[in-house]
Formats: sequence, C-alpha cells, structure tokens
Amino acid sequence: MQTTNNFAVAVIQRKDGYILFTERPTGKACAGEWEFPGGKVETGETPQQALYREIEEELAIKITQARPWITLPHRYPHASVLLHFFIVTDWTGTEHGREGQQLSWQKLSELTISPLLAANAPVIRALQLPDIYAISCASEIGEEEFLRRLAIKIDSGLRLLQLREKSLSNCQLTRLVDQVLPMTVPAGVICLINSDIPGEQQQRFSGLHLTSSDLMNLDQRPDFEYVAASCHNSEELQQAVNLGLDFIVLSPVMKTLSHPEATPLGIGTMAELIANCPIPVYALGGMTIDQLGEVQSHGAHGIAMLSNAWL
Repeated sequence: MQTTNNFAVAVIQRKDGYILFTERPTGKACAGEWEFPGGKVETGETPQQALYREIEEELAIKITQARPWITLPHRYPHASVLLHFFIVTDWTGTEHGREGQQLSWQKLSELTISPLLAANAPVIRALQLPDIYAISCASEIGEEEFLRRLAIKIDSGLRLLQLREKSLSNCQLTRLVDQVLPMTVPAGVICLINSDIPGEQQQRFSGLHLTSSDLMNLDQRPDFEYVAASCHNSEELQQAVNLGLDFIVLSPVMKTLSHPEATPLGIGTMAELIANCPIPVYALGGMTIDQLGEVQSHGAHGIAMLSNAWL
C-alpha cells in the first residue's frame, strides 16, 4: 500500500492574471513535464510553512501574501500525493530556477507549454472560475430591470451566472431565457440553470446548478459542461466531491434576508467544512463584495450573491 505524501503547491499569480509554471528538471520523476511550483511538506511543518520554504528554495522569492485554496488528492504510478494548493499574489525578489528548472508565465486560457503534469488538468479548469457567482433575481426586481442590470454587469466583467427563477411560469421563464442566453453566451459568461426549473429549459444551458435535495438523490454527475451544487453541511459537500462537480456553493455563511430562519455557519465553521476540499467553494448568504477577501483568506474560491450581485 502506497504512503500518501503531502505537498504544498503555489499558484503564483501576477496582477495581469498570468500564472507561473516550472518544468520538472532531468533526474526527477516526470522530468520535462510542467507543473505549479512547490514541494513536500516535511515532518513538523504545516502546508503553509512548507510552501514558503519550498518557493524560496526553488525560485529565490519570498512569499508575502498567500491564501489556502483547494486540496487535491492524486495517484501517480510511483506515488500517492495530497496537494495543498495556495494562491500566491505577492512576493519579494525576482524568480529564477535555483534547481536549473525552466520557468514560464502563462495565461491559463492560452497555454503554450506541454506536456503538463497529470494532476494539473482539473486545477487549471478550476482556476478559470471567476471570484463572483451571481444569482438571478428577475422575480424580485422585474424582468426588464433585471435584464438592464445584467447588461451592465456583463460589461463590468460578470462571467458566472445562475438562472434561479423558481416562481416564474413556464411562459415567463421561456421569455426570460430567450433574452438571457443571447446576452451571456457571446460574452463568455458561464450560465447555469437551477435544477428546480423544468427540464425543457435545462436543455438550453451548458451548466446545471443542483439543489441540495437533487444533489443527494444522484448517483452520477449530470451530463452538462459545468455542474455545481448548493450545500449546507459536510455530507452534502462530500456528495458533490464524489460526483466530481465543478464547484460548490456553501450556505448560509452569514445571516441572510432571503432565509432569516436559517442559522448562519459563520466564517470559522465555513473554513472548517471546506478545509481539504478538492473543488472550489463559493460562500453564499449575506455576502457583499467587501467580504470577498475575508472568505478567500479562509479557503473559499469566491462569493455567491443574489440581491447584492445586482446593486
């Protein structure tokens, strides 16, 4: 039986969005393949301590700002590893390969390096998810006003949207979808439809957002390009992981007007629930854009918002 080794891995991100990759040098396993830099967590170290040490040893830079992200298990023919990923956004010094390895800054949507280390594929896909997940509110503010605000948000960079209009009639919903899709698809917005909405509408979308009850009733991932789920506890989080979903929305993190009866998790409990989660998690419930940095510092990928997304 293989022993699982823990590794700290850095997603080193410049302000222009480019991310640093390193080529594994000759003499190491998987030599010539490109990876995110990092190294083994030694006895007595936390993953974050190992991250700071390894990056200085490998790249001659000192990390000054890093936050936990996902923790991904992976099995190679020669080893089983648990990869603790951190998003690194600030450092001092100029990077260079102290071990003779080649370095390359890459735009994730236009990679020019190959081959990539096998564990990187789901990570690269997950990294391209935006920080903000907006949830539609046409039922609350009216269809015309929602479409007006949607156009403004798309122009401002909105790239991830859930259509969640459970109270609209099928006729109203069809009319709304007929207007939303021509606005979002050409702009590159990833658009998911809530699983409570009838199936004939779901077939028009490339993404599906599962309610927690629908999530727990499934034994395989639905056939959509993107699949997400609403989760409220560790059991639901594990089910989302088992199905191989693309991301999770965990709620309610803070007290929310839409569900005032629900007891909020709080950011501390959120952090405990998502620690070691292998897929990105968005925090939902009482979230504002001002709280993005705080929830990210506790391991969340970003925030999901309903009414506050459209202010």
